[in-house]
Amino acid sequence: MSAETSDVILERMMALHPKVIDLTLDRVWRLLAALGNPQDDLPPVIHIAGTNGKGSTQAMIRAGLEAAGKRVHAYTSPHLARFHERIRLAGDLISEPSLTAYLDECYAANGGESITYFEITTCAALLAMARTPADYTLLEVGLGGRLDATNVVPRPALTVITPVSIDHEQYLGNTLVKIAGEKAGILKRGVPCVVGPQQAPALEVIEARAASLGAPLIAHGQHWHAFEERGGMVYQDETGLLDLPLPNLPGAHQVDNAGAALAALRHLGFDAAACAAAVTGAFWPARMQRLTEGALAALAPQAELWLDGGHNAAAGAALAAHLARLPDRPTHLICGMLNTKDVTGYLRPLAGVAESLTAVAIPGEANTLPAEATVAAAKAVDLPARSAPTVSDALRALHQTVPEARILICGSLYLAGSVLRANG
Repeated sequence: MSAETSDVILERMMALHPKVIDLTLDRVWRLLAALGNPQDDLPPVIHIAGTNGKGSTQAMIRAGLEAAGKRVHAYTSPHLARFHERIRLAGDLISEPSLTAYLDECYAANGGESITYFEITTCAALLAMARTPADYTLLEVGLGGRLDATNVVPRPALTVITPVSIDHEQYLGNTLVKIAGEKAGILKRGVPCVVGPQQAPALEVIEARAASLGAPLIAHGQHWHAFEERGGMVYQDETGLLDLPLPNLPGAHQVDNAGAALAALRHLGFDAAACAAAVTGAFWPARMQRLTEGALAALAPQAELWLDGGHNAAAGAALAAHLARLPDRPTHLICGMLNTKDVTGYLRPLAGVAESLTAVAIPGEANTLPAEATVAAAKAVDLPARSAPTVSDALRALHQTVPEARILICGSLYLAGSVLRANG
């Protein structure tokens, strides 16, 4: 085993390819072959793509499976505080010795060839999962689907496509139809696919792809329905109706994510108890996560402090809808975003529910949007805004002026990760 830490090996892997994102499967296939094709030896795979809700849906499926006594691998990205969060083996986050060993093995097998950071670390995850006994493997797509490094499993047990919207246009295309085509690339011949709520153009693309592959669809609005009713959640499909509590993950949009998770569990044959656990037992950090203690929370002790990593227009709309339903309290945003995102599209719905925005740059992130650019975007949608050097400075200032406000730190998973590390 290497004497190096995983952080050192991961840093070395960053230098293997000049581009952060370069979508192709050629390099992945080459390395997987050198590793003995671990993707062929995984426990039954549930492959999840989509623009919004992938992580929450995965977390709910995992909660349901584990409540039924199943051992579950899970792969997700990006991480927030530590890389280890990306790989869960039979229910537990990968240990530092195991992560180091698998990264070392993949680095050696790659032989110095060009490969992206995400590709080689995905291969390490697949290798770890193939060598660790479990009952199911949950694979979350990193970007797109068709050319994503996770799209190497020849026949998953099930695929899932959560809502598709505009994001990552520079890689996936600048229309909903093009983006949906990339997401639908995870469909496999004859393999059923659970489809979350979709706009009509995206659904048409998914349906056409499924028809060409003979892949049965289990689609929202056709084969299953999920909705809020009398303070709870109702799920209904062709086998019956479930009356459940609302998801413990906050936000009306989580009812749709829960519906997709329940459709997956029901298709796999799990009972009502597993479904109830899916909606009540899931935890997914930085998705309307309440921060009640920690170093940053202490800077605004009277405030109601929240953290969310959503970063596109659909996420902004979902956040705004959720904030509008919370008990009346002045809401102030602390926001930092990447320069590749539709900042105006994200902020426009939030301008209707927030009283101010304090913009920050994302610490240590080369592609951060400068705080002043976020300020300008906020003012363009009539949201009063100013900048602060750090989240800590923004919290101190808000504590001085609006001590009992609702404060939402938002705009990026990278900012969310920085906040979780700083909060302790």
